[in-house]
Amino acid sequence: MTSMDRLRRSGGPDPSGTPRASGRLRGWGGVTAMAAACVVTAALTLLPLSRSTPAGGPDTAGQRITTGVSAAAEDCADPEASLAPSGADGSTIERIKARKKLIVGVDQNSYRWGYRDPETNTLQGFDIDLARAIADDILGSPDAVIFRAIPTNQRVPALENDTVDVVVRTMTINCARIKQVAFSTAYFQAGQQVLAPKDSTITGYDKSLSGKRVCTAEGSTAYEALEAKSFGAIFQDKNDGKAGDEDLLTVPNQLDCLVRLQLGEVDAVVTDNALAAGQAAQDPAIRLTGKPFTTEYYGVAVKLGNDDLVRRVNEVLVGYRAGGNNSPWMTSYRKWLAAGLPGITAPPAPKYRNG
Repeated sequence: MTSMDRLRRSGGPDPSGTPRASGRLRGWGGVTAMAAACVVTAALTLLPLSRSTPAGGPDTAGQRITTGVSAAAEDCADPEASLAPSGADGSTIERIKARKKLIVGVDQNSYRWGYRDPETNTLQGFDIDLARAIADDILGSPDAVIFRAIPTNQRVPALENDTVDVVVRTMTINCARIKQVAFSTAYFQAGQQVLAPKDSTITGYDKSLSGKRVCTAEGSTAYEALEAKSFGAIFQDKNDGKAGDEDLLTVPNQLDCLVRLQLGEVDAVVTDNALAAGQAAQDPAIRLTGKPFTTEYYGVAVKLGNDDLVRRVNEVLVGYRAGGNNSPWMTSYRKWLAAGLPGITAPPAPKYRNG
């Protein structure tokens, strides 16, 4: 069931038997606020993740490709350290050039990051700007790109199965993930934070979460944080990761958490503050509460072994950061993120590893 299906059925019982809140949403103010809800059911011009032709060859959807683990992943002294930038073409770049399109895994439900503008029916946002910059550098046009909408928990499989070339989707670099995929240098710094109604007694990532229903996206660092320390929060579905998973507290797409919060089905959401700021901008009845309790860096994800593409993305990021206040990065930040995440004066500095 989609997010909008849940909205339509908000006055009736949930198929799982969970009582529904009344049909009134907590806030959901204005046309702009509806943008993210509209994208959930908008007719897609993106290619879907399932049943799509992989970026590298025959259809391998549903298969899991095992790749080697780099030495950097084994000791993981500094997961944000990436390969040195290079503009040279390798086999991966050559394949993309032969196709004449860069295939990018993105979100289309995250307001200000990657979302479908209901007025223009085009993808917009900070991540979308960066994806177009990568396409422009490799193929000479920001429009030489195919966007594929992927849920949070499919970011890694989409790369392993060659469904996409890169993932630009607010993906946190960490020690666990660098065993699965390769990352560019960091292009944004974020942190986990709690999103709750303004009239809630929840004060942040603390004991005020005890007994509260907390929603997170499957495969997210927010879920991992609650696994490590939940403060007594209720955050796992009865059949998490099994057949019959209720997808009530853990959901495939992070936007579903916002809808569940508005319907009163959960008491709070834990997610990156960068995403939460966009959601708070959509609904005046909710707010970020407490302080960020982690420091996380977003990177462009690439399949392990495609080092030439990692280096090329890092080369793009060198230029994307350059220019100070007039850099492409700062221009995109001011356009999309400054209103909800004010005070950022520069992108995170790149880190490179030896070799």
